[in-house]
Amino acid sequence: MASETHTHSANRPLFVADHPALDFINTVMQVDGHPQDVFQADNDVDCWLQQAELAIANEDVTADAGALLQEARRLRDVIREMVADKKAGNVVKPEGINRYLAAATVYQQLVSSEEGGLQLKRIYTSQTPVQKLAPVAEQAALLMADENFVLVRECEHPDCSLWFFDRTKAHRRRWCSMAVCGNRAKVARFRQQKK
Repeated sequence: MASETHTHSANRPLFVADHPALDFINTVMQVDGHPQDVFQADNDVDCWLQQAELAIANEDVTADAGALLQEARRLRDVIREMVADKKAGNVVKPEGINRYLAAATVYQQLVSSEEGGLQLKRIYTSQTPVQKLAPVAEQAALLMADENFVLVRECEHPDCSLWFFDRTKAHRRRWCSMAVCGNRAKVARFRQQKK
């Protein structure tokens, strides 16, 4: 995406996809026509997991520096390939995502909700970077298996590489964000009409 719209976001993730698995693959975005990776260190991945509310509360991960970053980038590539394959009508290969799902250590717990009711919550535990990324893998698997994939779209702006899940009522969303790419398209159309 153009620097005027995403300079502030080159180091920070955008949460515009309306689905955590798509927000995860959107951590690589176009800035000045070049791919920009939000994930530069383990801490960047940790911050993303917290912002996406997919962080594991009882973290006791022991790993070499950079191991979480390496696994996050690997998982992101797996998810991106699966999304692209499914969108293109190709056979989706689940082996890559299944590696993360198989490593998950999860149990369910009954917890009180803020309204005073009860709800069932999935609790993940992790000791490795692969296990720490299991909630992201689960979201990607749910996207592949359960969601209406017609509503998974890539932004129509030619300089954008972001994906989103169209949750609008009419299902006519075209842009990753109306404030960013939608506005850029309107400005370009206006300039073209002025000529």
